[in-house]
Amino acid sequence: MASSLSNSAVAFTGATASDLLRSSRSCGVSGIPLRTLGKARFSVRTGDLSVVAKVRKVKKHEYPWPEDPDPNVKGGVLTHLSHFKPHKEKPKPVTLDFEKPLVALEKKIIDVRKMANETGLDFSDQIALLESKYQQALKDLYTHLTPIQRVNIARHPNRPTFLDHIFGITEKFVELHGDRAGYDDPAIVTGIGTIDGRRYMFIGHQKGRNTKENIMRNFGMPTPHGYRKALRMMYYADHHGFPIVTFIDTPGAFADLKSEELGQGEAIAHNLRTMFGLKVPIVSIVIGEGGSGGALAIGCANKLLMLENAVFYVASPEACAAILWKTAKAAPKAAEKLRITGPELCKLQIADGIIPEPLGGAHADPSWTSQQIKKAINESMDELNKMETEALLKHRMLKFRKIGGFQEGVPVDPIRKVNMKKKEEPIVRKTSVLELEDQVETLKEQISKAKESSSKPTELALNEMIEKLKEEIDLEYSEAVEAIGLKDRLSNLREECAKANSQDQLMHPILMDKIEKLHDEFNKGLPTAPNYASLKYKLDMLKEFSKAKCTLEKKSKGEELKLDINKKIKEVMDRPEIKEKMQALKAEVQKSGASTAADLDEGTKESISKMKKEMQLELVKVLKSMDLDVEIVSAKKLIDDDLKGKVESLREETNKKIENLMNSSDLKKTIQLLKLEVAKAGKTPNVASKNKIEALEQQIRQKLATAINSSEIKEKHEKLLTEITLESNGGSNGSLKNDDLKEGTPKNDESRVEINLGANRSFT
Repeated sequence: MASSLSNSAVAFTGATASDLLRSSRSCGVSGIPLRTLGKARFSVRTGDLSVVAKVRKVKKHEYPWPEDPDPNVKGGVLTHLSHFKPHKEKPKPVTLDFEKPLVALEKKIIDVRKMANETGLDFSDQIALLESKYQQALKDLYTHLTPIQRVNIARHPNRPTFLDHIFGITEKFVELHGDRAGYDDPAIVTGIGTIDGRRYMFIGHQKGRNTKENIMRNFGMPTPHGYRKALRMMYYADHHGFPIVTFIDTPGAFADLKSEELGQGEAIAHNLRTMFGLKVPIVSIVIGEGGSGGALAIGCANKLLMLENAVFYVASPEACAAILWKTAKAAPKAAEKLRITGPELCKLQIADGIIPEPLGGAHADPSWTSQQIKKAINESMDELNKMETEALLKHRMLKFRKIGGFQEGVPVDPIRKVNMKKKEEPIVRKTSVLELEDQVETLKEQISKAKESSSKPTELALNEMIEKLKEEIDLEYSEAVEAIGLKDRLSNLREECAKANSQDQLMHPILMDKIEKLHDEFNKGLPTAPNYASLKYKLDMLKEFSKAKCTLEKKSKGEELKLDINKKIKEVMDRPEIKEKMQALKAEVQKSGASTAADLDEGTKESISKMKKEMQLELVKVLKSMDLDVEIVSAKKLIDDDLKGKVESLREETNKKIENLMNSSDLKKTIQLLKLEVAKAGKTPNVASKNKIEALEQQIRQKLATAINSSEIKEKHEKLLTEITLESNGGSNGSLKNDDLKEGTPKNDESRVEINLGANRSFT
């Protein structure tokens, strides 16, 4: 057996493998130092056993105390307590799609500078002009960003990460690792740092700055181990009284199979529950994108702040678009509807403030952005540190309790009423006449029963039937228009009318003629339509039920008013002073010993008359307080029911006659011309316009007067006027009625209280 050692004259004889391995623990092997072995390759053979080993010299690890600390960061060596180190080279610029118009201006500036350097000429004015144009274009672009553009900025590859901001705002920072369950998730970074001498616990999602780092950090998507590490640090901060600052920048929790097996949902839920019970102030800042529960797991804070171009969503715009519109290309529309930007979330009271970014996004000036974050943290913590523990916990709870609140009765913007996904139009089917007849008969029976006693369910059924009949009639008319062949003309006419209405103009006489012609053609062709019989039946039913509805409404309103009036009258009569006066008057009548009203003396009659007037005045006051029009009229002026019926009949006939005259083509055209003249004249018409308007008004009056005078209406009016005059004078023979002095009341004192409720109603 022979052993050889390269680059050494020493030979090993009679040594076993175990002896050789044991010898490696000492400072040398058979008198050879390990330093010598570091440069040697040796092999040992003994029988069938062979041991080969190579000792390689490695570079000394700089962690945690490097020889050459970063001179750009205050604190120096503390930046190297984390594996995260600033890039030595500036990252390559990345141009987003919407920023491409700026590239041309930037290229011009570079070309002009290059030309100035090559030729030695002065192009400072041109360069200044181009730079001002570039800055203005940049300002215009970044002050009118769409939601999807903000999403793209939040995902920018060069956007500062959590640790970039930490090393920009803290004087000292020590990263803490591990979830104490066997794993350290690099997607979530935790550590203790100081800002202006105050110690905080920092927890945040960490993305990579290049592909290699993104793979190591899992693109900022934490596993359950990451959330459990964050939970451990929250307990640590709560125990030691450190305020917590969390930085949110994740597309969401990692959703692979292993994460689900390890309890991703449970880890997030545990964090949510724990954060609401922590007794230290919590401030969360969304620095990039905050996706779903992965963001909320470290976002249950007293204050949620967002960078100007950050987004916070329950589902990414691409995922939302794929669900609702079946394509990711609808992401811009989804981003708008989701309302995921800072300004929108502040309106909804989900976010509590917006931290400004420089023009071009946070990556344009990371250090300035970090200082703005530092300022926002100090302001928020100053406010929260003033609160007692109970107030702090209640503040955090109420912040999330008020999310999703709404106020009833407030009108909603019509644009927001429209759903993102249009509802499918229901297929409308006509009800057959036979089926409708059964429903009509049932309703008629209910109405006949309801006449005896007011019934609310009957009113509801009547309203439903009227609405149904209106829908049915619309369908019948549409079918009739299509059958007659006027569908296209009607559609064109509707468009013309809509256009005229949108311009706030009076309808042109030519358009009016078109409408009248189409109306006449439709009326002439309607009897030939195949559905004319069913349309006529439904129209008749609608008219009948509408009339029944009016009757029921009048009846119910009249009964309600009657009860209210009786109640008020009873209240007046039950007043102590009225009762006392009535008792005194009764005693006076009994004392006089009169058996009839005629036997009463003048003093008692005057007392009765005075009492009656007082009661009338009290009743008038009470009824006027009910917003009723009350008038005291004498019995001579009252018209009996027969005369009232005649007056109403004459009024209806007169109105009908006037309506027919107004609908006549000749008078209609004159009215349209009058409207046009009034519209042209405006608020300050000239003399010519005034004369034209007065002439047209006079023509309309003359035509109406001529039509009414030539008809039977004038004769009926004169006849009815004579009857009313005779009735007012106490009868046809001019003598007083026997009832005028009933109850011992003098003729000239007979009066009654009349309550007018409109043209067709009165209570006496």
